Amino acid sequence: MIVLLVFAILAGAGTALSPCVLPVLPALLSAGGVGGRRRPLGIVIGLSVTFTVTIVGLAKVVDGVGLGEDPLRDVAIVVLLVFGVVLLAPGLSARLEAPLSRLARFGPHTRGDGFASGLLVGGALGFVYTPCASPILAAVISVSAASGKTIAIAIAYAAGSAAVLLALSLGGRRLFDRVRRAGRGPLLQRGLAVIMILTAVAILTNLDVNFDQFVAEKIPDVNLTAALECSSTVTGRLHEITGHKAKFTPANGSTACEGSQVNNVHPAAANASQATLLADAQALPVLGPAPEFKETQDWFNTPGNRPLTLAQLRGRVVLVDFWTYTCINCIRTLPYLKAWNAAYAKDGLTIVGVEAPEFQFEHKTANVRNAIEQFGLHYPVVQDNNMGTWNAYGNEYWPADYLIDDKGQVRYTAFGEGDYDKTETAIRSLLAEAGYQVGTKGHPTDVVVPSEVATPETYTGTERAQGWISGPFSGTHDYGSSVPASLALNDFAYSGTWKIGGQAAEAVSANAGIDLEFDAKNAYLVLSSPGERPLHVQVMLDGRQIPAAEAGSDVHDGVVTVRRERLYHLVSLPSDQQHRLSVRFAPGVTAYDFTFG
Repeated sequence: MIVLLVFAILAGAGTALSPCVLPVLPALLSAGGVGGRRRPLGIVIGLSVTFTVTIVGLAKVVDGVGLGEDPLRDVAIVVLLVFGVVLLAPGLSARLEAPLSRLARFGPHTRGDGFASGLLVGGALGFVYTPCASPILAAVISVSAASGKTIAIAIAYAAGSAAVLLALSLGGRRLFDRVRRAGRGPLLQRGLAVIMILTAVAILTNLDVNFDQFVAEKIPDVNLTAALECSSTVTGRLHEITGHKAKFTPANGSTACEGSQVNNVHPAAANASQATLLADAQALPVLGPAPEFKETQDWFNTPGNRPLTLAQLRGRVVLVDFWTYTCINCIRTLPYLKAWNAAYAKDGLTIVGVEAPEFQFEHKTANVRNAIEQFGLHYPVVQDNNMGTWNAYGNEYWPADYLIDDKGQVRYTAFGEGDYDKTETAIRSLLAEAGYQVGTKGHPTDVVVPSEVATPETYTGTERAQGWISGPFSGTHDYGSSVPASLALNDFAYSGTWKIGGQAAEAVSANAGIDLEFDAKNAYLVLSSPGERPLHVQVMLDGRQIPAAEAGSDVHDGVVTVRRERLYHLVSLPSDQQHRLSVRFAPGVTAYDFTFG
């Protein structure tokens, strides 16, 4: 315990001298340069209390305290901007300072020394200083803020930082006194205001993160706390507290620890987030050993397209995602999977997409390969044509995610769309538990938000058809040349001649069509043509050729050209709307499944 207390004091002092303190320095110097003689002490105490309470208390419930994702980082930007604007406008500064000056003089024995106003100013600055929190407080958070040891370590860390910050503030005060005597006080004040505003812009654009990364990588001697953080004595004591052995062994001669694997993440912020995630990981249940990949076929995006096994992946966190490339629910999850792969593959995450086919044509290797290229997937994908892996997991859904820890245990499951934040938190938690340093969160792009309430999915074949006002009837059947004048919501109707099987329906006559009344933003249909020969499908909305502004991505001049066996996007509306959709098919086109959202 004594070792950790000493380390906490030294780490706190080192943090106050490290490059990550630069954002708070202009505000600290300017705020300490005016007011009574005890004002610098009030500023430092207020700052220390705010950042300590914030990290120890709130980091347990605010996931991802890392730079760029942390709401406290946004508060820091606002605080710096406010300080800068106030200093640029002397009149505004005087009006805001007046209430604080009256507060400082409150009480029969107070002589207006600026201590109380300094506390309030320092309290605001504490939000700017929070991202500098050292890994020692990360360990503190990971246990519990209610523990006596935890609070003692936090106070020791804050005391080490406060001592150095007070010295900086007093130095800034002496500088201000000299400048004022030379008649340059307003000029210096405006200069610091501009620096604060520029600092806020730098934080907003992540320039501070890049600078700190440059310092850590190119000027290792400037990292004043690295040797302490990486020492075997300290890491051993941290292991005793957290119960998790962090990967802090120095590598490649660098003073940065191996735990800081995420090169584009501010080290202090990453460690603070790490500890929050360790607590989250402890709350995840152990659901049992993960089954191996069974009865699989072709693999994609692996070295030499060779098969993977969970035994090979032991030590990494694995996300097994059951999907199929014509499932719109699966497709809408792909932006998140791609973002997680980009963010965490280097941190210890392996995503394996298990392509479990719904339709017969999804068994084709070429079709799966085309889909992987179309969607831009770079993580491993395997075909599960015989549903061997699907059955080993007892899975019943598309999509379905099984998150496996570094010891091969299933710790989290998610079925269907949604819960993306919860799933990502589970990923980050298990990475932290495995000893990896977790960076900033993923940033999914091209996300499609589905309708809140939409027309239910229906199939054109007999096995899972619903909503059809007549049929579908197995075999070849003529449904008549006329179409219903009106349909109720969620009704579907055939026209013309169709050859209908269990899974799909093939257009036979030139007048083959499907009409439906739907309510959604988007409408999709799985289609194929014989031998991938280009055939055309006409799309109409409310009896007219669909306008370009409302057409799906696969519709051009009101026509879909069907070349491959895949999902086609027919309608794209700005909001949930009810419309009549009419689709007319060239003979030979096969329709499988309507989905909406």
